[in-house]
Parts: sequence; structure tokens; C-alpha cells
Amino acid sequence: MEIIDSHCHLDLEEFEADREAVIERARQAGVVHMITIGIDSVTSTRAIALAERHADISASVGYHPHEAKSLTPQDLDRLKALARRPKVVGFGEIGLDFYRDHSPRPVQRRCFDDLLQIGLETGLPLIIHDRDAHEEILDHLIAADAGRNRGVIHCYSGDYELARRFLDLGFYLSIPGTITFPKADMLRDVVARVPLDVLLVETDAPFLAPVPRRGRRNEPALVEYTTTALAGIKGISPEDAGRITSANARTLFNLPENKKDRP
Repeated sequence: MEIIDSHCHLDLEEFEADREAVIERARQAGVVHMITIGIDSVTSTRAIALAERHADISASVGYHPHEAKSLTPQDLDRLKALARRPKVVGFGEIGLDFYRDHSPRPVQRRCFDDLLQIGLETGLPLIIHDRDAHEEILDHLIAADAGRNRGVIHCYSGDYELARRFLDLGFYLSIPGTITFPKADMLRDVVARVPLDVLLVETDAPFLAPVPRRGRRNEPALVEYTTTALAGIKGISPEDAGRITSANARTLFNLPENKKDRP
């Protein structure tokens, strides 16, 4: 298979001991490109530095809602500057997380709006974190006219009706390793019903390792399990699922083409 891991966190400390080996294992597993995602000013800077060392890695810059209480005007200026770097292909992850509530909800809402405005100014596609905040995420995106940049709902966790509303805004859905979990029937229903040309695959590594590696550290090489599960639901080969989701990622993030992924 030839696959793009559209969302991972290769700069995090979980990969400190063997980062280059992790990247090489991904290549050996058929991962032709990885997007490593910034979650604050420091990780965004590290993500760019990593991408600048590897032709098959791109970066995004953003600020995770968990850290919203720490966001400063200086961070906003820094993200705006970082977004202009050549290896940056997306703005995020940004959004709302009402499951963990590591930052107060009013603070999350205010920071999300501030970050949305900067992201829209960059012209980059938006990478949206939505956990237990579906309706509010939609309200913020609609109010900001975020569809003009397009983007992706990272680690999609809603139902089909919600999916249709995000798709109507011009957003893609990114499917994580949770599609392999026994109780993920709602996600599998979404994948079965939405068009294949709006789906991406991701690991969210080092988090959310798929079955049969659930509970252990995730890494980009394991995106093959997600791709195979998606292929089974769609009734196509894993190779076709990898090729088509890779083409979708290239379209959204304006990634360099790999001739092996051409239809």
C-alpha cells in the first residue's frame, strides 16, 4: 500500500528515543508522507524543524484546546509567523475539547475564535479538534465562514448526520485507528455512508493505536490497519483505499504528488 498519515505528532517526547527508526518503519510500511501536527508554539516549531529535515514529512502549526488557558498574544503572533514557513501545509490542530476540559470552556471558545481568524488569514486548510463539542464546533466554523479555507475534522467521532453538515461546509473527515475498535459501530456507519473522496486516514500517533496494537504507543506505520479497515467497509482493496485517501490528502493540503498514488 501507499498511504499518507494525515495527522501524527512525531515531535512529542514519546518518540524521543527512536524517532528516526519510527519514520523509517513508516516508509517500509508504505507510508509515503506524514503530516506532523503542532499543538502549541513550541511543538509547532519542532514540527517544522522535523519536516525541514525530511522530504516526506510536512508540518502544521496550531494550539490544542487543552492548552487554551496558556495561549498569549505572543503565541498568536508566533503561530502567524510560523504559518508562513514553506513546509507548513495546515493550520491546527485547533478546536474545542469538552471531554477533558483541561481549559475552562469560555477560555476554549475565545481562543478557538482567535485561532480561527488567524488560520483563515493564512489561507491554509484548517485542522479541527472536536471532542464532545460537535454543535459548538459547527457554530464557530459557520460564523467564521471557515469553509472558504476548507479543512479536516481530525479524528472524526460524530454520527452520519453531523458528518453531512461538516461535509456541506467543505470539510474532509479524518479516520483514526478507532475504526478498528469493537464498539466503533457509529464510526464504521459514517465511513460506509459518506463518499470515499472526502475521507483521510490518520494515526494521531502516539495516541489511539489500532487493534491489534491497542493500548500501546501508536506510530505512522500502523496507519495500514486503519486503511485496511476502511477498505473492508467500502468493499475495495486496501491498495485502492490507500491510493484514494492519499489523493484526498494531497488535494486538501497541496502535497507533492507521488506517481504511485495516481489513479
